[in-house]
Amino acid sequence: MENITVSKSVLNGVVKVSGAKNNALKLLSASVLTDEPIEIFNCPNGLLDIQVHIDMLERMGKSCEVRDGYLKITEQKLIPQLKWGERSIRNSLLILGCLTSRFGEGVVPLPGGCKLGDRKYDIHVQVLEQLGAKVWEEDGYLCTKVDGRLKGADIYLPIRSTGATENAIFCATLAIGETVVWNPHIRPEIIDLVEMLNEMGANIVVHGQKCIVINGVDKLKGTEHRAIPDNMEALTWAIGASITGGDVEILDFPFEHLEVPLIYLRESGMKYYRGENSLIVRGSIPYPIEISTGPYPGINSDMQPLFAVYGACSNGESKIVDLRFPGRYGYAEELSKMGMKYDVEGDLLKIHGGSQLIGSRVKALDLRAGISLLLAGLTAEGETIIENAWQIQRGYENLNEKLAHLIK
Repeated sequence: MENITVSKSVLNGVVKVSGAKNNALKLLSASVLTDEPIEIFNCPNGLLDIQVHIDMLERMGKSCEVRDGYLKITEQKLIPQLKWGERSIRNSLLILGCLTSRFGEGVVPLPGGCKLGDRKYDIHVQVLEQLGAKVWEEDGYLCTKVDGRLKGADIYLPIRSTGATENAIFCATLAIGETVVWNPHIRPEIIDLVEMLNEMGANIVVHGQKCIVINGVDKLKGTEHRAIPDNMEALTWAIGASITGGDVEILDFPFEHLEVPLIYLRESGMKYYRGENSLIVRGSIPYPIEISTGPYPGINSDMQPLFAVYGACSNGESKIVDLRFPGRYGYAEELSKMGMKYDVEGDLLKIHGGSQLIGSRVKALDLRAGISLLLAGLTAEGETIIENAWQIQRGYENLNEKLAHLIK
């Protein structure tokens, strides 16, 4: 899907949240740690990134049985090399950690994914090196080699990095001895990943945001596991209902993962009601909002483009600070083509809301920027054409069908 066209609409009806992209991708990576079958339920198989990851697993020797919301991964013989000439995803770094942990070596393509400011992979390299691997780049690939097996160590993460925390867990799971990961980024996706790995026979204990203790084991077994609901998709539908003046019931809403964002939205005009397993958004009028992104349970950096659109649809000035990925304000320039007025002062994004947005031709710079443009298009006068719309398909399963069901 190269382009998507959106017109002014009101969202009404019922929508079900799919399994979480950022959770399911890590569960797929975990399958590399074992030669036994892995079954994943509530898996968002329709997502582009999931499809790429499935193709990567099959390229290395896994077999994948894919049905609606279900994925079974089996193995005959796995080679510790991912030779890949197509679009890469950042999850290739986690595949490398799993290969190195299980086989003592690995080769994967250099990571791709969203361009979110300065997102190097130095911390991943440091994790591998601290556990005893030699790491180098060669002809567009990242390579590792270990003398024997990885060995447990104290790993001090310089920043609370989700990916580095996950990779440290993967690497340490089959390492010799104890590994302690200090300053981890504890998020719902990581807690769920730890639960799955422990089901597979790992020995992992999470001590809150302080540290994670992993005692290496010799082998992991297969398991069945259910992916958690996608909190980003849930938040998207809530904000979409609010800014369009709609009435939407969001099924499988992960309340416990969105407590802080919901507090900010409630204080900024969103009216919502809690159902048995759903959130109902009804009768909202957006007010200006001020947020700063931070580690969970705070507002994730991924969420700030959604909050920017919320601010653009309110009367007054909204402020966003993203200290982690300050280069991520590039989407504001695309929103300005639709009439959003803004200023950037250092790490601060100021949004001057209250102007009617106008349909325009804009470009999805990344996944979250793309969905923010789509939401803006639902409130804009005239037609909005979003180029590079494949970016949105990376993180929103069955998007066209869900929108068609909500727009009557």
